[in-house]
Amino acid sequence: MISPPRPPVQIAWVTNDLAATESMVSALLGVRKWVRMPGVHFAPDTCSYRGEPADFVADIALSYLGDMQLELIAPVSGRSIYQDFLADSGPGLHHICVEADDADGFAAMLDDAAANGAEIVSQGVMPGGMRFAYVSAPDAGVPFVEIAHISPEIRSVFDYIKQQQR
Repeated sequence: MISPPRPPVQIAWVTNDLAATESMVSALLGVRKWVRMPGVHFAPDTCSYRGEPADFVADIALSYLGDMQLELIAPVSGRSIYQDFLADSGPGLHHICVEADDADGFAAMLDDAAANGAEIVSQGVMPGGMRFAYVSAPDAGVPFVEIAHISPEIRSVFDYIKQQQR
């Protein structure tokens, strides 16, 4: 069964330079403020990349344009979907994100993606309970689509960041 269509809730870029990318995206889109989260650890006991345990760190900056979350990711250490993207393509648009309503919806969306030939490249659970999976979507015109289930704890963080834009 194919999940109902979901509009993207996030656009994300991978960069070598958070400050420069923040400045450019702010100038182009009118974003007022970025909230930085340095040293986000993707731990091997909860995250995988290409079927292997993942152990890497990235600096992340978040902002909002209306209800659309903007995410900037700068890999710091360890092999990751972000570091490999930079090595293969250079900085740029990395993924859009669609959100599942609940854990069952998350699993169903992953099943649908796999049933339609998409490769699940990376997945995991972040501190605070957010589940994520990146599926390869080159035919969609974007390298990856992220499927996410946002926990209440993470939702409150995102709501706080969104309020900073007002």
